[in-house]
Amino acid sequence: MSPLLSFSFAWRWLTSSSTRKTKKSPPSPPTLPIIGNLHQLGQLPHRSLWNLSKKYGPLMLLHLGSKPTLVVSSADVAKQILKTHDLAFSDKPALTSLKKIFYDLNDVLTLPYGDQWRKLRSVFVHDCWVLNTNTQVWINSLNGYNAALDNGVRVRDEVMDAIIDEHLNKVPTAAQSETNSSTASSRHSFVDNMLSIYKGNSPGVSIDLVSVKALTLDVFTAATETSTTALVWIMTELIKHPKVMKKLQDEDIQKMPYLKAVINETFRCHPPVSIYVRSARERVNLMGYEIQPDTMVLINAWAIGRDPSYWDEPEKYMPERFLNSSVDFKGFDFQFTPFGAGRRICPGIGFAEASIKYTIANLVHKFDWALPDGAKGEEIDVSEKPGITIGKKYPLIVVPTLSLSDA
Repeated sequence: MSPLLSFSFAWRWLTSSSTRKTKKSPPSPPTLPIIGNLHQLGQLPHRSLWNLSKKYGPLMLLHLGSKPTLVVSSADVAKQILKTHDLAFSDKPALTSLKKIFYDLNDVLTLPYGDQWRKLRSVFVHDCWVLNTNTQVWINSLNGYNAALDNGVRVRDEVMDAIIDEHLNKVPTAAQSETNSSTASSRHSFVDNMLSIYKGNSPGVSIDLVSVKALTLDVFTAATETSTTALVWIMTELIKHPKVMKKLQDEDIQKMPYLKAVINETFRCHPPVSIYVRSARERVNLMGYEIQPDTMVLINAWAIGRDPSYWDEPEKYMPERFLNSSVDFKGFDFQFTPFGAGRRICPGIGFAEASIKYTIANLVHKFDWALPDGAKGEEIDVSEKPGITIGKKYPLIVVPTLSLSDA
Protein backbone atom coordinates (compact mmCIF):
# COMPACT_ATOMS: atom_id res chain seq x y z
CA MET A 1 0.00 0.00 0.00
CA SER A 2 1.40 3.42 -0.95
CA PRO A 3 2.25 5.97 1.79
CA LEU A 4 -0.45 8.32 0.47
CA LEU A 5 -3.13 5.64 0.55
CA SER A 6 -2.01 4.54 4.02
CA PHE A 7 -2.27 8.14 5.22
CA SER A 8 -5.77 8.46 3.70
CA PHE A 9 -6.98 5.37 5.54
CA ALA A 10 -5.40 6.51 8.81
CA TRP A 11 -6.80 10.03 8.53
CA ARG A 12 -10.31 8.81 7.81
CA TRP A 13 -10.14 6.38 10.76
CA LEU A 14 -8.86 9.06 13.12
CA THR A 15 -11.39 11.67 12.08
CA SER A 16 -14.29 9.23 12.14
CA SER A 17 -13.18 7.97 15.56
CA SER A 18 -13.05 11.49 17.01
CA THR A 19 -16.41 12.23 15.45
CA ARG A 20 -17.96 9.19 17.09
CA LYS A 21 -16.70 10.40 20.45
CA THR A 22 -18.35 13.80 20.14
CA LYS A 23 -21.69 12.94 18.59
CA LYS A 24 -23.85 9.89 17.96
CA SER A 25 -24.31 9.08 14.28
CA PRO A 26 -26.55 6.48 12.63
CA PRO A 27 -25.08 3.09 11.70
CA SER A 28 -22.79 3.26 8.70
CA PRO A 29 -21.07 0.71 6.45
CA PRO A 30 -17.28 0.97 6.11
CA THR A 31 -16.07 3.65 3.69
CA LEU A 32 -13.21 3.92 1.22
CA PRO A 33 -10.93 6.96 0.98
CA ILE A 34 -12.21 9.73 -1.29
CA ILE A 35 -15.23 7.87 -2.71
CA GLY A 36 -16.78 6.91 0.63
CA ASN A 37 -19.68 4.53 -0.12
CA LEU A 38 -20.20 5.45 -3.77
CA HIS A 39 -18.96 2.03 -4.85
CA GLN A 40 -21.89 0.41 -3.01
CA LEU A 41 -24.67 2.17 -4.91
CA GLY A 42 -24.63 0.02 -8.04
CA GLN A 43 -26.60 0.69 -11.22
CA LEU A 44 -29.93 0.45 -9.39
CA PRO A 45 -29.38 2.40 -6.15
CA HIS A 46 -32.85 1.70 -4.74
CA ARG A 47 -32.06 -2.02 -4.68
CA SER A 48 -28.47 -1.57 -3.43
CA LEU A 49 -29.61 0.70 -0.59
CA TRP A 50 -32.40 -1.73 0.29
CA ASN A 51 -29.87 -4.54 0.66
CA LEU A 52 -27.59 -2.36 2.80
CA SER A 53 -30.52 -1.41 5.03
CA LYS A 54 -31.12 -5.07 5.84
CA LYS A 55 -27.72 -5.08 7.56
CA TYR A 56 -27.41 -1.52 8.90
CA GLY A 57 -31.02 -0.68 9.65
CA PRO A 58 -33.80 1.60 8.36
CA LEU A 59 -31.77 4.74 9.13
CA MET A 60 -28.14 4.59 8.07
CA LEU A 61 -25.44 7.09 7.23
CA LEU A 62 -23.46 6.86 4.00
CA HIS A 63 -20.77 9.10 2.57
CA LEU A 64 -21.21 9.70 -1.15
CA GLY A 65 -17.79 11.08 -1.74
CA SER A 66 -17.47 13.71 0.97
CA LYS A 67 -21.24 14.22 1.22
CA PRO A 68 -22.86 12.80 4.38
CA THR A 69 -26.10 11.14 3.35
CA LEU A 70 -28.91 9.65 5.41
CA VAL A 71 -30.74 6.70 3.87
CA VAL A 72 -34.29 6.01 5.03
CA SER A 73 -35.88 2.63 4.36
CA SER A 74 -38.87 2.42 6.70
CA ALA A 75 -42.18 4.21 7.13
CA ASP A 76 -41.51 5.03 10.79
CA VAL A 77 -38.29 6.91 9.99
CA ALA A 78 -39.84 8.54 6.92
CA LYS A 79 -42.64 9.88 9.13
CA GLN A 80 -40.07 11.48 11.44
CA ILE A 81 -38.47 13.30 8.52
CA LEU A 82 -41.56 14.10 6.45
CA LYS A 83 -43.89 15.06 9.31
CA THR A 84 -42.28 15.49 12.73
CA HIS A 85 -39.19 17.31 11.37
CA ASP A 86 -40.62 18.32 7.99
CA LEU A 87 -39.49 21.95 8.16
CA ALA A 88 -35.96 21.01 9.22
CA PHE A 89 -35.68 18.70 6.19
CA SER A 90 -37.58 20.85 3.68
CA ASP A 91 -34.58 21.80 1.50
CA LYS A 92 -33.26 19.91 -1.50
CA PRO A 93 -29.52 19.19 -1.85
CA ALA A 94 -27.64 21.73 -3.99
CA LEU A 95 -25.72 19.18 -6.09
CA THR A 96 -23.60 20.39 -9.00
CA SER A 97 -25.46 18.24 -11.51
CA LEU A 98 -28.86 19.51 -10.32
CA LYS A 99 -27.63 23.11 -10.56
CA LYS A 100 -26.65 22.56 -14.18
CA ILE A 101 -29.78 20.72 -15.20
CA PHE A 102 -32.38 22.81 -13.35
CA TYR A 103 -31.15 26.32 -14.16
CA ASP A 104 -29.13 26.90 -10.99
CA LEU A 105 -32.00 25.64 -8.80
CA ASN A 106 -34.55 28.17 -10.05
CA ASP A 107 -37.30 25.58 -10.44
CA VAL A 108 -39.94 24.50 -7.96
CA LEU A 109 -38.53 20.99 -7.53
CA THR A 110 -35.06 22.07 -6.38
CA LEU A 111 -35.47 25.69 -5.22
CA PRO A 112 -34.52 26.14 -1.53
CA TYR A 113 -37.48 26.33 0.83
CA GLY A 114 -38.76 29.86 1.38
CA ASP A 115 -41.18 32.55 0.19
CA GLN A 116 -40.19 32.37 -3.48
CA TRP A 117 -40.56 28.60 -3.48
CA ARG A 118 -44.03 28.85 -1.93
CA LYS A 119 -45.15 31.34 -4.58
CA LEU A 120 -43.75 29.33 -7.48
CA ARG A 121 -45.19 26.11 -6.12
CA SER A 122 -48.64 27.70 -5.96
CA VAL A 123 -48.31 28.81 -9.59
CA PHE A 124 -47.01 25.42 -10.65
CA VAL A 125 -49.77 23.45 -8.93
CA HIS A 126 -52.46 25.72 -10.36
CA ASP A 127 -51.21 25.39 -13.91
CA CYS A 128 -50.71 21.63 -13.63
CA TRP A 129 -54.36 21.35 -12.74
CA VAL A 130 -55.24 23.56 -15.70
CA LEU A 131 -53.33 21.11 -17.91
CA ASN A 132 -54.99 18.18 -16.10
CA THR A 133 -21.37 16.31 -4.73
CA ASN A 134 -17.79 17.97 -4.67
CA THR A 135 -15.97 14.63 -4.84
CA GLN A 136 -18.03 13.48 -7.74
CA VAL A 137 -16.61 16.48 -9.65
CA TRP A 138 -12.65 14.42 -8.74
CA ILE A 139 -14.21 11.49 -10.58
CA ASN A 140 -16.88 12.94 -13.14
CA SER A 141 -14.31 15.03 -15.01
CA LEU A 142 -12.34 11.84 -15.74
CA ASN A 143 -15.11 9.48 -16.82
CA GLY A 144 -16.79 11.82 -19.30
CA TYR A 145 -19.81 12.49 -17.12
CA ASN A 146 -19.27 16.26 -16.99
CA ALA A 147 -18.82 16.51 -20.75
CA ALA A 148 -22.00 14.53 -21.35
CA LEU A 149 -23.85 16.65 -18.78
CA ASP A 150 -22.69 19.90 -20.40
CA ASN A 151 -23.74 18.65 -23.82
CA GLY A 152 -27.16 17.65 -22.50
CA VAL A 153 -27.58 21.06 -20.88
CA ARG A 154 -26.65 22.77 -24.16
CA VAL A 155 -29.24 20.79 -26.11
CA ARG A 156 -31.81 21.42 -23.39
CA ASP A 157 -31.21 25.17 -23.60
CA GLU A 158 -31.60 25.16 -27.37
CA VAL A 159 -34.96 23.45 -27.05
CA MET A 160 -36.12 25.68 -24.21
CA ASP A 161 -35.05 28.87 -25.98
CA ALA A 162 -36.97 27.84 -29.08
CA ILE A 163 -40.09 27.18 -27.02
CA ILE A 164 -39.81 30.51 -25.18
CA ASP A 165 -39.19 32.47 -28.38
CA GLU A 166 -42.21 30.86 -30.04
CA HIS A 167 -44.52 31.95 -27.22
CA LEU A 168 -42.92 35.19 -26.06
CA ASN A 169 -44.46 37.56 -28.59
CA LYS A 170 -47.93 36.06 -28.19
CA VAL A 171 -48.20 37.05 -24.54
CA PRO A 172 -49.22 40.67 -23.88
CA THR A 173 -47.75 42.82 -21.15
CA ALA A 174 -49.88 43.93 -18.19
CA ALA A 175 -50.76 47.19 -19.94
CA GLN A 176 -51.70 45.41 -23.17
CA SER A 177 -53.85 42.92 -21.27
CA GLU A 178 -55.99 45.72 -19.87
CA THR A 179 -56.87 46.94 -23.36
CA ASN A 180 -57.05 43.55 -25.04
CA SER A 181 -58.83 41.12 -22.76
CA SER A 182 -59.60 38.73 -25.62
CA THR A 183 -55.88 38.11 -26.18
CA ALA A 184 -55.34 37.48 -22.48
CA SER A 185 -58.23 35.04 -22.31
CA SER A 186 -56.87 33.07 -25.27
CA ARG A 187 -53.81 31.88 -23.32
CA HIS A 188 -54.03 28.22 -22.46
CA SER A 189 -50.54 26.71 -22.37
CA PHE A 190 -48.33 26.43 -19.30
CA VAL A 191 -45.56 28.38 -21.05
CA ASP A 192 -47.94 31.21 -21.91
CA ASN A 193 -49.08 31.47 -18.31
CA MET A 194 -45.49 31.54 -17.03
CA LEU A 195 -44.59 34.24 -19.56
CA SER A 196 -47.63 36.22 -18.46
CA ILE A 197 -46.23 36.27 -14.92
CA TYR A 198 -42.82 37.24 -16.33
CA LYS A 199 -44.42 40.22 -18.08
CA GLY A 200 -46.01 41.45 -14.86
CA ASN A 201 -49.58 40.22 -15.25
CA SER A 202 -49.72 38.58 -11.79
CA PRO A 203 -49.17 41.07 -8.96
CA GLY A 204 -47.22 39.67 -6.03
CA VAL A 205 -45.32 37.09 -8.09
CA SER A 206 -42.29 37.86 -10.24
CA ILE A 207 -40.08 35.51 -12.21
CA ASP A 208 -37.35 35.90 -14.80
CA LEU A 209 -36.89 33.99 -18.04
CA VAL A 210 -34.53 31.53 -16.35
CA SER A 211 -37.31 30.61 -13.92
CA VAL A 212 -39.77 30.28 -16.82
CA LYS A 213 -37.47 27.74 -18.45
CA ALA A 214 -36.83 25.97 -15.13
CA LEU A 215 -40.55 25.62 -14.36
CA THR A 216 -41.27 24.40 -17.88
CA LEU A 217 -38.54 21.79 -17.41
CA ASP A 218 -40.32 20.72 -14.21
CA VAL A 219 -43.45 19.97 -16.23
CA PHE A 220 -41.47 17.83 -18.66
CA THR A 221 -39.65 15.92 -15.91
CA ALA A 222 -42.09 15.81 -13.00
CA ALA A 223 -45.39 15.60 -14.84
CA THR A 224 -44.55 13.96 -18.16
CA GLU A 225 -41.61 11.59 -17.61
CA THR A 226 -42.99 10.12 -14.38
CA SER A 227 -46.49 9.69 -15.82
CA THR A 228 -45.16 7.98 -18.94
CA THR A 229 -43.01 5.61 -16.87
CA ALA A 230 -45.97 4.82 -14.62
CA LEU A 231 -48.21 4.06 -17.62
CA VAL A 232 -45.67 1.58 -19.00
CA TRP A 233 -45.46 -0.24 -15.65
CA ILE A 234 -49.25 -0.33 -15.25
CA MET A 235 -49.73 -1.84 -18.70
CA THR A 236 -46.86 -4.27 -18.04
CA GLU A 237 -48.46 -5.53 -14.83
CA LEU A 238 -51.92 -5.77 -16.43
CA ILE A 239 -50.64 -7.86 -19.33
CA LYS A 240 -48.53 -9.92 -16.95
CA HIS A 241 -51.64 -10.58 -14.83
CA PRO A 242 -54.54 -11.25 -17.25
CA LYS A 243 -57.03 -11.88 -14.42
CA VAL A 244 -56.38 -8.37 -13.13
CA MET A 245 -56.79 -7.00 -16.66
CA LYS A 246 -60.10 -8.82 -17.14
CA LYS A 247 -61.43 -7.62 -13.78
CA LEU A 248 -60.52 -4.05 -14.68
CA GLN A 249 -62.11 -4.27 -18.13
CA ASP A 250 -65.35 -5.54 -16.62
CA GLU A 251 -65.54 -2.66 -14.15
CA ASP A 252 -68.10 0.12 -14.48
CA ILE A 253 -66.21 2.95 -16.18
CA GLN A 254 -68.20 5.57 -14.25
CA LYS A 255 -66.84 4.47 -10.85
CA MET A 256 -63.79 2.24 -11.32
CA PRO A 257 -62.58 1.67 -7.74
CA TYR A 258 -60.52 -1.27 -9.01
CA LEU A 259 -58.66 1.06 -11.40
CA LYS A 260 -57.58 3.14 -8.41
CA ALA A 261 -56.42 -0.06 -6.68
CA VAL A 262 -54.44 -1.09 -9.78
CA ILE A 263 -52.73 2.30 -9.95
CA ASN A 264 -51.94 2.25 -6.22
CA GLU A 265 -50.49 -1.25 -6.37
CA THR A 266 -48.34 -0.33 -9.36
CA PHE A 267 -47.07 2.76 -7.55
CA ARG A 268 -46.22 0.55 -4.57
CA CYS A 269 -44.22 -1.86 -6.73
CA HIS A 270 -42.85 0.75 -9.15
CA PRO A 271 -42.94 4.23 -7.58
CA PRO A 272 -42.51 6.97 -10.23
CA VAL A 273 -39.35 8.14 -8.42
CA SER A 274 -37.85 5.29 -6.40
CA ILE A 275 -35.68 7.54 -4.23
CA TYR A 276 -36.50 11.14 -3.41
CA VAL A 277 -34.17 13.54 -1.70
CA ARG A 278 -34.21 16.13 1.07
CA SER A 279 -31.51 18.13 2.83
CA ALA A 280 -31.22 19.17 6.47
CA ARG A 281 -31.56 22.94 6.91
CA GLU A 282 -30.36 22.85 10.52
CA ARG A 283 -29.00 20.51 13.20
CA VAL A 284 -31.64 17.91 14.09
CA ASN A 285 -31.94 15.23 16.76
CA LEU A 286 -33.48 12.41 14.78
CA MET A 287 -34.41 9.29 16.72
CA GLY A 288 -31.51 9.86 19.12
CA TYR A 289 -28.96 10.63 16.39
CA GLU A 290 -27.37 14.04 15.78
CA ILE A 291 -27.91 15.06 12.16
CA GLN A 292 -25.76 17.94 10.92
CA PRO A 293 -26.90 20.78 8.60
CA ASP A 294 -26.61 20.14 4.86
CA THR A 295 -26.81 16.39 5.36
CA MET A 296 -28.47 14.89 2.30
CA VAL A 297 -31.39 12.53 2.88
CA LEU A 298 -32.39 9.70 0.52
CA ILE A 299 -35.85 8.28 1.20
CA ASN A 300 -36.17 4.91 -0.52
CA ALA A 301 -39.86 4.80 -1.45
CA TRP A 302 -39.27 1.59 -3.40
CA ALA A 303 -37.91 -0.19 -0.30
CA ILE A 304 -40.64 1.16 1.98
CA GLY A 305 -43.24 -0.20 -0.43
CA ARG A 306 -41.76 -3.66 0.11
CA ASP A 307 -41.57 -3.55 3.90
CA PRO A 308 -43.25 -6.73 5.22
CA SER A 309 -44.06 -4.86 8.42
CA TYR A 310 -46.74 -3.00 6.48
CA TRP A 311 -47.49 -5.15 3.44
CA ASP A 312 -48.63 -8.77 3.28
CA GLU A 313 -46.72 -10.68 0.61
CA PRO A 314 -45.00 -7.48 -0.58
CA GLU A 315 -43.39 -9.15 -3.60
CA LYS A 316 -46.81 -10.16 -4.94
CA TYR A 317 -48.73 -7.89 -7.33
CA MET A 318 -52.14 -7.74 -5.69
CA PRO A 319 -54.38 -4.67 -6.33
CA GLU A 320 -57.01 -6.14 -4.02
CA ARG A 321 -54.91 -5.01 -1.02
CA PHE A 322 -56.06 -1.46 -1.76
CA LEU A 323 -59.78 -2.23 -2.05
CA ASN A 324 -61.68 -0.97 1.02
CA SER A 325 -58.40 0.49 2.27
CA SER A 326 -57.85 4.07 3.41
CA VAL A 327 -54.16 3.95 2.44
CA ASP A 328 -53.42 6.43 -0.36
CA PHE A 329 -50.45 8.22 -1.90
CA LYS A 330 -51.51 11.76 -0.95
CA GLY A 331 -48.76 11.99 1.68
CA PHE A 332 -50.51 10.94 4.89
CA ASP A 333 -49.63 7.23 4.86
CA PHE A 334 -45.87 7.00 5.25
CA GLN A 335 -45.67 3.36 4.21
CA PHE A 336 -46.86 4.50 0.77
CA THR A 337 -45.26 7.73 -0.45
CA PRO A 338 -44.42 7.34 -4.15
CA PHE A 339 -44.78 11.12 -4.61
CA GLY A 340 -43.15 12.10 -1.32
CA ALA A 341 -44.92 13.84 1.54
CA GLY A 342 -44.89 17.02 3.58
CA ARG A 343 -44.00 20.46 2.24
CA ARG A 344 -41.99 19.08 -0.68
CA ILE A 345 -44.51 16.53 -1.90
CA CYS A 346 -44.49 16.39 -5.70
CA PRO A 347 -46.46 19.42 -6.96
CA GLY A 348 -47.63 17.50 -10.01
CA ILE A 349 -49.35 14.74 -8.03
CA GLY A 350 -52.88 15.85 -8.95
CA PHE A 351 -52.11 16.15 -12.65
CA ALA A 352 -50.33 12.79 -12.70
CA GLU A 353 -53.21 11.02 -10.96
CA ALA A 354 -55.87 12.44 -13.27
CA SER A 355 -53.95 11.86 -16.51
CA ILE A 356 -52.97 8.28 -15.61
CA LYS A 357 -56.53 7.36 -14.62
CA TYR A 358 -57.96 8.82 -17.82
CA THR A 359 -55.38 7.16 -20.07
CA ILE A 360 -55.59 3.69 -18.51
CA ALA A 361 -59.40 3.77 -18.42
CA ASN A 362 -59.49 4.42 -22.17
CA LEU A 363 -56.78 1.90 -23.01
CA VAL A 364 -58.39 -1.03 -21.19
CA HIS A 365 -62.00 -0.29 -22.10
CA LYS A 366 -61.46 0.44 -25.79
CA PHE A 367 -58.86 -2.22 -26.57
CA ASP A 368 -57.85 -5.77 -25.81
CA TRP A 369 -54.12 -6.29 -25.45
CA ALA A 370 -51.75 -9.12 -26.29
CA LEU A 371 -48.03 -9.74 -26.74
CA PRO A 372 -46.58 -10.31 -30.22
CA ASP A 373 -46.26 -13.84 -31.61
CA GLY A 374 -48.56 -15.34 -28.99
CA ALA A 375 -46.15 -14.78 -26.10
CA LYS A 376 -47.55 -15.18 -22.58
CA GLY A 377 -47.73 -12.41 -19.99
CA GLU A 378 -45.53 -14.25 -17.54
CA GLU A 379 -42.75 -14.14 -20.15
CA ILE A 380 -42.43 -10.34 -19.94
CA ASP A 381 -38.98 -9.24 -18.81
CA VAL A 382 -39.49 -6.77 -15.96
CA SER A 383 -35.82 -5.82 -15.55
CA GLU A 384 -35.33 -2.19 -14.60
CA LYS A 385 -33.15 0.46 -16.18
CA PRO A 386 -31.34 3.08 -14.06
CA GLY A 387 -32.40 6.71 -13.97
CA ILE A 388 -34.25 9.30 -11.90
CA THR A 389 -37.40 7.49 -12.93
CA ILE A 390 -36.93 3.72 -12.94
CA GLY A 391 -38.38 2.43 -16.19
CA LYS A 392 -38.37 -0.94 -17.92
CA LYS A 393 -35.00 -2.00 -19.27
CA TYR A 394 -36.66 -3.36 -22.40
CA PRO A 395 -39.55 -1.63 -24.18
CA LEU A 396 -43.06 -3.00 -23.76
CA ILE A 397 -44.27 -4.10 -27.19
CA VAL A 398 -47.97 -5.00 -27.35
CA VAL A 399 -50.64 -5.63 -29.96
CA PRO A 400 -53.98 -3.82 -29.47
CA THR A 401 -57.27 -4.94 -30.98
CA LEU A 402 -60.49 -2.98 -30.77
CA SER A 403 -62.62 -4.29 -27.95
CA LEU A 404 -65.83 -6.04 -29.05
CA SER A 405 -67.86 -3.62 -26.94
CA ASP A 406 -66.40 -0.73 -28.98
CA ALA A 407 -66.33 -2.44 -32.36
